[in-house]
Amino acid sequence: MTPPQVLTTVASFRAALAEAVAAHVREHSGAPTVGLIPTMGALHSGHAVLIDAAREASDIVIASIFVNPLQFDDESDYLHYPRTPELDVALLGAHGADLVFVPDIAAMYPGESGAPLVRVSAGELGRRWEGAARPGHFDGVVTVVAKLFNIMGPPAPARLQAWFGAKDAEQVAIITRMTEDLNLPVDIRTVATVRDELGLARSSRNQRLDATEYAAALALPAALFALREDAASGRALGLADQVAELSSAEGVELDYLVVVDPGSLQELQPGGALLDRLGILRGPALALIAARVGPVRLIDNVMLTPGRSQPRE
Repeated sequence: MTPPQVLTTVASFRAALAEAVAAHVREHSGAPTVGLIPTMGALHSGHAVLIDAAREASDIVIASIFVNPLQFDDESDYLHYPRTPELDVALLGAHGADLVFVPDIAAMYPGESGAPLVRVSAGELGRRWEGAARPGHFDGVVTVVAKLFNIMGPPAPARLQAWFGAKDAEQVAIITRMTEDLNLPVDIRTVATVRDELGLARSSRNQRLDATEYAAALALPAALFALREDAASGRALGLADQVAELSSAEGVELDYLVVVDPGSLQELQPGGALLDRLGILRGPALALIAARVGPVRLIDNVMLTPGRSQPRE
């Protein structure tokens, strides 16, 4: 497969994308679809699934590699975040990416301080759960994503799709809301979480786990899968039991395990529209988890779909 074209400046990327769109219109007529995969690099099989999905649905596939300093609340995490640009470009090319935008900080955040004076706010959504644990994190996310949408948005008549993994459920909810609230001409698409053979969600941060830490991290998906089974079986959600088990698990520092409304990210309360007073789920919900395992903070989630309630004994 032809290696992707790598561009490092805004002007060069826009020129290359404009040419790709014009070439497609000349050859095929009609309005091409451009599929964007924004990444921070350190790509893995989960990203490969995203690229494949974009390739299947799009005429032109573009990607970005940029480790965004605005979304790190821990300088050590930023400094130690894996950076493998050559391997990343090779993976993107192997899965059909046409153009890859690899800017430096000066290209993304020009100015005296190296950071934007004007930023996008994630609002109330950005202050829940992961946003509460990492103040300013989602403001950094929506700022960089809004910039990427503006920089990498194709010229007419092309249409832009942006692809994200469902593992970052809070991020997807916030970016979707930002796109709607700011009337950005972008179609947000998601791909199901990619897990390894033991159920751990694929993440760039998994590279920093040793064997003992990896074994401890398996408690996170186990708790989520137990809640999913409760919901599907029509049983009361065993949330308190899962929290207690995780809180005593060796090697796991639980931050939160909650069940929330997928759109608002508000925690479900017994007796509400989605959760009855016995704790039985009555509508689709999202289970979110975050915990520190060894040197890294891991997040994961599953959708909960209610099943038929079991008769009470």
